Amino acid sequence: MKRLLAAAVLVFGALALSAPSAGAEERTCRGSIGKVTVDNLRVPDGASCRLNGTYVKGTIKVETSATLDARYVRVVGNVQAEEHRAVTLLSSRVGGSVQLKQGGSAVVSRNAITGDLQSFTNRGTQSFVSNRINGNLQCKENVPAPTGGGNIVGGNKEDQCRRL
Repeated sequence: MKRLLAAAVLVFGALALSAPSAGAEERTCRGSIGKVTVDNLRVPDGASCRLNGTYVKGTIKVETSATLDARYVRVVGNVQAEEHRAVTLLSSRVGGSVQLKQGGSAVVSRNAITGDLQSFTNRGTQSFVSNRINGNLQCKENVPAPTGGGNIVGGNKEDQCRRL
C-alpha cells in the first residue's frame, strides 16, 4: 500500500511539474509584425521591431539598444523602454502607461494613453505631440528637454513637459 501511494505521489508530482503554465506568453520581435494578436511582446537587446496594426494583450518591453517603431497598435498594458536606442509610437492606443527611461530618442504622437507618459533621464530627442493622456505627462532630467505640444492631459504636465 505504501509503495502504491508513493508511486501515485511520484506520478502526480511529475505531471504537476510538466504541466504548461497558464500565464501569458511572450513573443520576441526582430523585424516586423503586422495585424496579429500577441500576449506580451519583447524587443530584445540591439534588435529592431516594427509593429503595424498589432494587438498586444499585455505589455511591450523595449530592451537595451533596441528600436521600436509601432504604428496603429493597441496595447492593453504598458509600453516600457529602458536604455533603448529609439521608440516611435504613432496613432496607437495604450491601456496602461508609456515609460521611457535612460534611453535615446522617442517620438510619441497622436496616441490615446490611459495611464501616464513618462520620460526620465533620456539622452536623445524626445517629441510628444497631440496625445490624449488620461494620467500625467512627466519629464525629468532629459538632455535635451522634450519638445512638442497639443497634448491633452487629464492629470498634470510636470517638469520639462509642463508646457507641452
